[in-house]
Amino acid sequence: MFRRRPALACQQVVELVTEYLEGALSARDRRRFEAHLRRCPHCTEYIDQMRTVIRLTGSLTPEDLSPEVQDQFLSVFHRWKSRFETR
Repeated sequence: MFRRRPALACQQVVELVTEYLEGALSARDRRRFEAHLRRCPHCTEYIDQMRTVIRLTGSLTPEDLSPEVQDQFLSVFHRWKSRFETR
């Protein structure tokens, strides 16, 4: 007998957004993800914003950014990366 997995919570959608946008979710998880989006306008807006960010930043090159902005991005990346290294 199959057990039905519980609906995704908003936090789970945020955690899975990259895999969703890259098409890396299993068919089952994709259906759960999209079911959540159908009933959650906040997550739908979040996904739309992420798509816009990807579209706009996808055309940037390092030369488009000032050295200060490059340093800020690197700092954010290193803080993010350290969260996973300490687990």
